[in-house]
Amino acid sequence: MKNRKPLWLILLALAVLAAAWGGWRWYESRQRETLTLYGNVDIRTVNLSFRVGGRLSALAVDEGDTVKAGQLLGELDKAPYENALLQAEANVATAQAKYELVMAGYRAEEIAQAAAAVRQAQAAYNYAQNFLQRQQGLWQRRVISANDLENARSSRDQAQAQLKSAQDKLSQFRAGNRPQEIAQAKASLQQAQAQLAQAKLDLHDTQLAAPSDGVLLTRAVEPGTMLNAGGTVLTVSLTRPVWVRAYVDEVNLSQVQPGREVLIYTDSRPDKPYHGKIGFVSPTAEFTPKTVETPDLRTDLVYRLRIIVNDADDALRQGMPVTLAFSDGARDESR
Repeated sequence: MKNRKPLWLILLALAVLAAAWGGWRWYESRQRETLTLYGNVDIRTVNLSFRVGGRLSALAVDEGDTVKAGQLLGELDKAPYENALLQAEANVATAQAKYELVMAGYRAEEIAQAAAAVRQAQAAYNYAQNFLQRQQGLWQRRVISANDLENARSSRDQAQAQLKSAQDKLSQFRAGNRPQEIAQAKASLQQAQAQLAQAKLDLHDTQLAAPSDGVLLTRAVEPGTMLNAGGTVLTVSLTRPVWVRAYVDEVNLSQVQPGREVLIYTDSRPDKPYHGKIGFVSPTAEFTPKTVETPDLRTDLVYRLRIIVNDADDALRQGMPVTLAFSDGARDESR
């Protein structure tokens, strides 16, 4: 018995060492395994509409067409907006002329006429004053009646009032327009100019252009349709940049840091992968969406990834399912 006990201990020690060695080999194999995820090329769409309403006169593209940034896609009937532009231009011309007239003040001829009116009123006042003085002398000698004296005084007062009015008008002409009148004319001109700018913008907005390169997905209306401002006319799927949306579980979260390089495989070219780089990792977990094609992840919490494809071409269509390989060779060199 004493000879068997050391042998038993040796066998136990060997078993523990074998188990440890097997665990270490399993761990190493797991570390060398290629992380594989499944995702889809992200679909990003833009609903295009006119900023103004009107009758749709033409559409230059159809569903499936490739469009370029700035390409003309459709037009509204321009006639109402061209008429509005002409009206706005006329309003600006009127306001401009009025502002310049107020700034220029009164003409020399008008000032001369006002000065002549002052001289005429002054002469009438002098005559009325002298006549009143004569009538007062006659009244003191009781040659005229009190009514005659009062009539002379009334005539003198009227002449004095007319003289004051003519003098005030001459002062106004010489001083020019009041600051408030100038400010009012300037504000009217600015308002007309703003309306003109809006009329030009409305006319420009009768044309619908592509915001960027893409593929036309939906043509919602046809020429002749009366459209409200903001109503969807076309839906464009953007083609650049190309993103892939994928999900990873928490166990492998440490392997998908931003900046890590990824190989992207499609069924149509399984031996020629695309190259991408992780651009975003969601900071919060969510339940795995049904579109993920890994059955063991259906009920797990996962983190959303966004991979930017560096060498995308036309064969990589939006919505296409892809396989992502995170091999050792695809790791970011900075890791």
